[in-house]
Amino acid sequence: MRALRIYAGPSARQHIADKGLLPQHISVVPGAAGGPKGLILGPIDRFLFGHWLPRSDQPIDLVGASIGAWRLATACLPQPEKELLALEDAYIHQHYELAPGQRRPTPRQVSNDFAANLHRFYSGRVHQVIQHPRYRLHVMTSRGLGLLSKDNAWRTPLGYGAAYISNFLSRPAMGKWLERVVFSSPFMGEPHPLPFATKDYPSRQLALREDNFMDAVQASCSIPFVLEAVKAIQGAPAGAYWDGGITDYHLHLDYRPAKGLTLYPHFQKAVVPGWLDKKLAHRHQASAFLDSTLLLAPDPDWVRSLPNGKLPDRTDFTTYGQDLASRVKVWQQAVGEAERLADELSQWLLQPDHGRVEAL
Repeated sequence: MRALRIYAGPSARQHIADKGLLPQHISVVPGAAGGPKGLILGPIDRFLFGHWLPRSDQPIDLVGASIGAWRLATACLPQPEKELLALEDAYIHQHYELAPGQRRPTPRQVSNDFAANLHRFYSGRVHQVIQHPRYRLHVMTSRGLGLLSKDNAWRTPLGYGAAYISNFLSRPAMGKWLERVVFSSPFMGEPHPLPFATKDYPSRQLALREDNFMDAVQASCSIPFVLEAVKAIQGAPAGAYWDGGITDYHLHLDYRPAKGLTLYPHFQKAVVPGWLDKKLAHRHQASAFLDSTLLLAPDPDWVRSLPNGKLPDRTDFTTYGQDLASRVKVWQQAVGEAERLADELSQWLLQPDHGRVEAL
């Protein structure tokens, strides 16, 4: 049984049939939101950023939301293999001590712990990330508007209820409540151009700087009701900033303006537009936005062979509760099995077989 499946939009499939696939063909790498599911991509990340992409020298845009932003920011550090492995270990071992009678950590606890992790990872090294000679990092966040311009006990539930209804009727209509805000690595004081078009959804782009990097990445990972929203980000309009996956869950963006191919390590075939689209199956199909995208994903049958028959996910925090050792064991086993994904990818890249590339 193969672990890895390879999907591509029509332009990407034709490119592979005509020219194969070389690292210099890649211009964009997205990193999706999805919490612990992103752990399964660790071995592929380490192979791509530690071995394969360094064989080329063209600029590459890295577009990340939530854990995807954390992964891709880490890939911009020197020694990306080592740093990505450290990120994986920190994520697997995250744990929150609960007071007697407390069932789950408070949003403030989780936010404080995450902020401390970011500082441990990046303090004194932010410039290495945002001034990387090749990689241009784009951190996706969701800025609350109207009721969601502030995060509190009554506005946040009401605001997300309104956003859900608006999104159900029309994805762009959700822009009345949540704006896509992208923080991008700077060039000469201005953000690098986005590698995707933004006509699909109300959007704003700002420069990612040393004085707002921590807050921007924290905002990109701030799941509503799990973490607190981030406020008062330097160089950004006022408001509450939440997880980039709210507006762009799996980064189903219009990558057609990009000059080369989009190489997308993902944990499933479907590229779901927004977090509130998870139950809207009719929005899970590939669109023309992904014509030049090559997507790498685990085979569903292989996923069923993992512990508990699934990828690691946030329900495991509840399932294992305070039994940290058991959760760590299961997640480490899943990540260990995921080495097969990277091994199969490296073998396929030696001589890309067009016949193995499925339609996205």
